[in-house]
Amino acid sequence: MSIVHKLQPLYPLMREWRQHLHQFPETAFEETQTAQFIADKLASFGLEVHQGLGKTGVVATLSAGTSTKKIALRADMDALFIQEQNSFAYKSCHDGKMHACGHDGHTAMLLGAASYLAQHRNFDGTVYFIFQPAEEGRAGAKQMIDDGLFAQFPADCVFGMHNFPDIPLGHFAVKPGAMMAAFDCFEISITGQATHAAMPHLGNDAIIAAAQLITALQTIVSRTLNPADPAVVSFTQIHAGNTWNALPESVLLRGTFRCFNIEIQKTIADKITQIVKGVCESFEVSTEINFNPENPGYPVTFNAAAETELALQAAIAVAGESGVDRQPVASMGSEDFAFMLQEKPGCYIWIGNGSSENSCLLHNPHYDFNDEILAIGAAYWVKLVEIVMA
Repeated sequence: MSIVHKLQPLYPLMREWRQHLHQFPETAFEETQTAQFIADKLASFGLEVHQGLGKTGVVATLSAGTSTKKIALRADMDALFIQEQNSFAYKSCHDGKMHACGHDGHTAMLLGAASYLAQHRNFDGTVYFIFQPAEEGRAGAKQMIDDGLFAQFPADCVFGMHNFPDIPLGHFAVKPGAMMAAFDCFEISITGQATHAAMPHLGNDAIIAAAQLITALQTIVSRTLNPADPAVVSFTQIHAGNTWNALPESVLLRGTFRCFNIEIQKTIADKITQIVKGVCESFEVSTEINFNPENPGYPVTFNAAAETELALQAAIAVAGESGVDRQPVASMGSEDFAFMLQEKPGCYIWIGNGSSENSCLLHNPHYDFNDEILAIGAAYWVKLVEIVMA
């Protein structure tokens, strides 16, 4: 019997857990009810449960045999500030919040694996099940590490998994090296001289300076970086003015940049600073630049070679050779699991969520995790533990 078929009896429970979590989403560092739900399930499986790392994080421990090997498996559990536009029965009950990235499914799959492993214990060593808060831009992984995650739970290696629309349902994609980009935010405040809109010559126009900056900063990727080095600079917010007939005193710009190399990360930041100062000086407006003003940037999600090979073995055992893409194109999206990979060797894998035409894209108000992959994802976790802890 295949490992997926062995997990299939848990499917109704995993589906129930997943849809419950979807209905009651909680955002960064506020996942109190989610954490308690997870902790109660883990305790009912007979695992030793610890709560409170990273404010709302949950870590459970399961041991079997006599080996000193230790592996950590991580699922994220936070939701996004998005107003859900689905109409099914288990849609979000919390206004302005929804599981638009599938963390409800990630949690259910890891709970399913924990339940199965607790029943069968077909491994030799210790498994740490990490349920992490605040992946969505708030670096919950770093918070758990700073609170002593790997000091209290000294894993030899760590593994993560994320669903990915437009990878075929139940297929996997993974490779050694960079899987997800580094992530940094920037905030640029521009202060000029406010004046009547009909008399712009009497002031210093912060909006015109901002418009020039938005265009000029695009030249960092197109003219400063090597065309062979992937990178992107995007503006995501513009805040200025509140009336029709006055030039505002100030403009606030916010945005993000992504790349796969720490040297390029520094080059982009330095070039942003240089261009902003030069443009604003030419328009006789003052400026202030802040990088990652609210949260730390994320490093590159970088898979270790040996652990990626173990993940490949587990994925092939579940989905077959034809169901595993060994050379996926790295994503410009980012993951704070990268902080865990800086501390421990490990691997981050994608599991196919099926066509985006039906399940929609990540971070979309119509998104829904595909329950058909719950047993497949849980089977991957179980097989990975059995391979690593043989």
